[in-house]
Amino acid sequence: MTDEQTLTGSAEGIAKYAERGMGELADKMGMVITELSAERAVGTIPVEGNRQPVGLLHGGAFVVLAESLGSMAATVHAGEGRYAVGIELNASHTRSATSGVVTGVCTAIHLGNTLTTHEIVLTDDQGRRCSTVRITNLIRDVR
Repeated sequence: MTDEQTLTGSAEGIAKYAERGMGELADKMGMVITELSAERAVGTIPVEGNRQPVGLLHGGAFVVLAESLGSMAATVHAGEGRYAVGIELNASHTRSATSGVVTGVCTAIHLGNTLTTHEIVLTDDQGRRCSTVRITNLIRDVR
């Protein structure tokens, strides 16, 4: 797969790469991946079921969605026989979400041979930015 290929609309292609980046937590959170390439990944989580006791989407839920998108995009870039592991992540939460769905859009900043960096913008149903996350992944060979 090349960096330019996008798996939008290809449930089989998305599932192949998503299974390497999603696990039990993503499943429990109700995460759905709708687009996946090295350059761009898009996914959602529902607010309901992922809230803090005071009714706000948990900050960690924003980060789980963001890290999943960034790691999956990096894994697509890594290609067969290689995988990505997160080595640095930072998040700034600027707005809360109390209902609906949160959407994450992941965009590549750097796609190198050993490191990738992606920015993930998370928005609420009204398109308002709630959180901005940056992740750097290390590309490793499968042993």
